[in-house]
Order: sequence, then C-alpha cells, then structure tokens
Amino acid sequence: MTTAELKASATSDATAPAGLSTEALALWHTKKGNWDAAHNIAQDIHTPMGSWIHALLHVIEGDQWNADYWFSKAGKPSRKPKDIEPIGGHETS
Repeated sequence: MTTAELKASATSDATAPAGLSTEALALWHTKKGNWDAAHNIAQDIHTPMGSWIHALLHVIEGDQWNADYWFSKAGKPSRKPKDIEPIGGHETS
C-alpha cells in the first residue's frame, strides 16, 4: 500500500485495511485522528521506526520534551509541530 493509499483509507474507511504492518497501522490511526490507538501501537514497536512514530505522536500531542526523547531513541532529528502535517482531529501549533 502506498502512502497516498494509506492516507486515503484513513480519510474514507471506517476500519483499517487488512494486512497492514504495525507501523502502517499506527500511522493509519494517526491520520484517522485516533491518537490513543496510534500511541498504544507505537509504544509496542521496539525499533527505530516505532520510536520515530512515537515521537511524532508526542509532537501532535504537544509534548515536545517527550517527543525529543523519542526522536533521540529513533536516531532522527527533532521535529516541531510546524514541521509535520496536521493529523486527524489534532491541530499542531
């Protein structure tokens, strides 16, 4: 599934497509605005990608200190709300 297809599914489908990886499922829920579901999934992905998704979720939440910790764990540069796409029901500032 492409990124565009994943985004489209999150905006139009009530349930996630079958067969998504845990990473894609966390991102699907993120785009859907299901922050809690996305966070629960991401915190159980013990890889740099899981840490990166976890970091982005904390940016969306507005918890930059926690986000910076997870960006560090992911080996990625820190991002601020202005650097990411607005997601679901959360507005980034």
